[in-house]
Amino acid sequence: MGVIKIEYIYASLLLHSAKQPINEENLTKVLSASGINVDKTRVKAIVAALSEINIDEVIKSAVAMPVVSAPAQPQPVEEKKEEKKEEEEKKEEESVEGLSALFG
Repeated sequence: MGVIKIEYIYASLLLHSAKQPINEENLTKVLSASGINVDKTRVKAIVAALSEINIDEVIKSAVAMPVVSAPAQPQPVEEKKEEKKEEEEKKEEESVEGLSALFG
């Protein structure tokens, strides 16, 4: 049979959201309407698997999971160039000051 595809899960959630029974007939209709070639074995498998699951509880537990914040965005290239220029200017000033101390 293979792995149940995500489209079958989405169709099942759509039926659940619409308060329609998740059965072979309804699931096949939703999948067919979306242009998917329906695998009857997969339909039977997902209907059987979902009959033992409380979808509302699964959704609640999924929503309760902590959200991870996105990593900081990298700086645009232009800002990095400006920072490098400033650093180079500081180095040049320091080297000039160092030379004047030598010849004092």
